[in-house]
Amino acid sequence: MITATNFNHINSIVAYLRRVPYDIAPKRLYDGRTLYQGYVAGDDTSFDTCFDSRVYNHFIATGKMTKIVEESLARAFHDHAMHTALNDFFKEHDSHRCVGVMGGHALKRDDEAYRTITLLSKQLTERGFVMISGGGPGAMEATHLGAWMAGRSMAEADDALSILAQAPTFHSCEWMHTAFQVMEKYEQSRYVSLGIPTWLYGHEPSTPLATHIAKFFDNSIREDSILTLAYGGIIYAPGSAGTMQEIFQEAVQNHYLSFGFSSPMIFLGTKFWSTEMPVYPLLKSLMETGKYKNLRLTITDDCAQVIKELEAFVKELPANSNKD
Repeated sequence: MITATNFNHINSIVAYLRRVPYDIAPKRLYDGRTLYQGYVAGDDTSFDTCFDSRVYNHFIATGKMTKIVEESLARAFHDHAMHTALNDFFKEHDSHRCVGVMGGHALKRDDEAYRTITLLSKQLTERGFVMISGGGPGAMEATHLGAWMAGRSMAEADDALSILAQAPTFHSCEWMHTAFQVMEKYEQSRYVSLGIPTWLYGHEPSTPLATHIAKFFDNSIREDSILTLAYGGIIYAPGSAGTMQEIFQEAVQNHYLSFGFSSPMIFLGTKFWSTEMPVYPLLKSLMETGKYKNLRLTITDDCAQVIKELEAFVKELPANSNKD
């Protein structure tokens, strides 16, 4: 039986859920335009009042690890809806051809490594892969730029890169504006990519260049989702602490064959991953001594080899294999 006290409490929860500045049950994934609804290119003040910024400000005001029960419920409803929308996304796209790119958010748009990731992602997308990243700036944005420019010429890709290079980092006031410039100049309706960012790192803007965006409040769920959904393998571009975490988290999944098989772990940047951040020789040694098993490791500077490894892996999979 519902008492008057219970009824009043339920009413107060419902009233709170109606007041939050986000839909607690979005029916589809975001894209750049819905996530940044209210943003007007060239008007810096509009970024501070657009949808994404309002949600982030509310997230900070109510606490990253909120103690407000109603708020935690609202966030849980929202994140559950994101998972439902992701399920719908994968009804249309082959999960075994989804490839993740992990790498540093600080990578500048005018860096040669940014161009390398862009062109690699472009080629993979054109070969039928769906690119996934954490949806932020740097190497993540380069992933989605490549997918966005799939099907276009190298000259057009270089033009897009030159537009973005006008605002090299996400601290540049023109960072968002130039991204929308590329989107408007080179419309994309054929190819897709999936960005999975989080409001926990909302101080770093999510790239609007991902055609589909699953933005979460709970970063632990979001982090696991990126690694789990990249069924076709993961490419590791140079990065720091976050990328290191993702490497070992994925290594655990592969070691235990958590989803029935091990996916490729490809380290792009021989010098970086061998000497500057010597993770590759460590994993190789752990494999040789039997402390890690089932890892499919590759290290290279050659994008052609990356493509070869990923395509070979897809061909090895049984036609009816599924990681869900």
